[in-house]
Amino acid sequence: MRELLMGNEAIAIGAMVAGVQVVAGYPGTPSSEVLETIAKRNPGNIYVEWSVNEKAGAEVAAGASCAGARSLVTMKQMGLNVASDPVMCVNYIGVKGGMVIYVADDPGPISSQTEQDTRSFGRYAHIPVFDCDSPGQAFQAVQDAFDFSEKHGTPVILRSTTRVCHACEDIEVPEIKSCGECSGFEKDPRWVIFPKRSYEAKLNIMSREPKLSEEFSENTSWNTVEGTGLTGIACGGISYAYVKEAIAGYEEHFRILKIGTPFPFPGTLAGEFMKSVDKVIVFEELDPYIEDALIYECGRLNINADGFISGKRDGAVPSGGELDPVMVSHILQKLTDISLAIEYDEQDTPPLPIRPPVLCAGCPHRGAFYAVKKAAEGKNAIYCGDIGCYTLGNAAPLNMVDTCLCMGAGITMAQGLNHADQGTVNFAFAGDSTFFASGITGAVNAVYNQADMILCILDNSTTAMTGHQPHPGMGITMMGGRTEPVDIAKVLEGIGVASIRTVDPLNFEETTDAVKAAIDEKGVRAIIFKSPCIALVKPDKPLQVNADECIGCMNCINEIGCPALITHDGKAFVDSSLCTGCTLCSQICPADCIRKEEKNND
Repeated sequence: MRELLMGNEAIAIGAMVAGVQVVAGYPGTPSSEVLETIAKRNPGNIYVEWSVNEKAGAEVAAGASCAGARSLVTMKQMGLNVASDPVMCVNYIGVKGGMVIYVADDPGPISSQTEQDTRSFGRYAHIPVFDCDSPGQAFQAVQDAFDFSEKHGTPVILRSTTRVCHACEDIEVPEIKSCGECSGFEKDPRWVIFPKRSYEAKLNIMSREPKLSEEFSENTSWNTVEGTGLTGIACGGISYAYVKEAIAGYEEHFRILKIGTPFPFPGTLAGEFMKSVDKVIVFEELDPYIEDALIYECGRLNINADGFISGKRDGAVPSGGELDPVMVSHILQKLTDISLAIEYDEQDTPPLPIRPPVLCAGCPHRGAFYAVKKAAEGKNAIYCGDIGCYTLGNAAPLNMVDTCLCMGAGITMAQGLNHADQGTVNFAFAGDSTFFASGITGAVNAVYNQADMILCILDNSTTAMTGHQPHPGMGITMMGGRTEPVDIAKVLEGIGVASIRTVDPLNFEETTDAVKAAIDEKGVRAIIFKSPCIALVKPDKPLQVNADECIGCMNCINEIGCPALITHDGKAFVDSSLCTGCTLCSQICPADCIRKEEKNND
């Protein structure tokens, strides 16, 4: 039947059509829906798991591939950094069952620390890369990727970007049949990575790349040349969709090279394309990957690329951020003097409202941050943050994130700060899911190397920022099974943390006292701030301000920055549509004028 599918859903169902048997991954926007869709539509014979991190997920997928099963591991571009150790190595030992590494890049970036380009990683790792330009194409690309992986005994990276991940398209979905049984693991020296075998594998990998390049040049379902115009446009991924929209009605002026397999680059096809046009304009997100490949081909073919190829290298196309059809249209009109249909007058468009990301009303992290802030007043304190909802603790008025590097880094950065400057009190914040994903190693490092720091685990019983996926502390697996939750306090105790406190961050006095006690201690000590994410629990009755008693100090607003608190006629006011009844504001009100709404007896 035909279904309207999101890009990530299309990839998930395409993988199921291809007979995927084992799926692992770690949640990360914009990739999360792939694994969730497979879990939701699982006919019962596909193994699906949220792994503790991307490295573990990649190794699970590699192991399944060794047994002959088709496997898929999912992640965003930041997760590829975490998974890079096994990903780099699995290309050397090769695969038996098809192994696809799905990576969703985040141009903008919209919800990431970096704008890194997975195509460049694929070239660095010598792993073939398929690039998605639409949900429909992604549906087919993942099936082709599995076939290609098994044909050549190599893992394949399937790359997508945010706009493809979350766009929708009407797609014909065939009946999903049973994936069958895998052929099983066969003992072979090839599965053991030794220096001599790695050397031999590297020679094989390098020798196959020209052959794969030719195969990609010949396969018009992956890489195409469209049109007959003399102005060339080279593009790939979502940029192809932008180009098609920008030149609609004026196609006769252009000749388009669409790159669907960035690595190994289809050089022969690209060379033929460049010989047929007067100039080439390159549109792509994020790196000038296609542009650099074309410049290389120009050198090989003795074509002067200077003035012939325009893109990011000469500043014609922005070097960072997303593209869009309007931007593509403006660039084409500027470089070609062709008047296209898309017009855009910035003066007629009102500016978007400023909407900074903030912690939700009633978020327990706000209570944890505020308690630490008040308890540490007068101290030379440094607050090392991490990746998650709690990154938003950096915003005023909390101002409680001094550093944020990558997932799990807050715990180890706090140690580096301590070793460099022992006159500071060093706090490290991490969520419960982050602790399991990449924080345990840092905690072990702290105990082993005798750091002086306070580890703050913000335990809201979910992986909140990426869509409330389960993690080891919840006792729920993606297959629906129940297991014994991994107790964070017991983990900390087991690795040698002697001082461990568990508090409710919405109890301001209790939490502040616990933080003060920890400050007075030395060594590695931990505080677990345990309270469920507000999205998981039913809100309590909202609070209200007694205007007659309010002294207008605005302490509640200026101190904690809850979005449910606003001003009205010089008094504090609670927006009952946002308030969750957490009572944190009432606990810090000097006039004691914020209380639960009284029942209306009328």
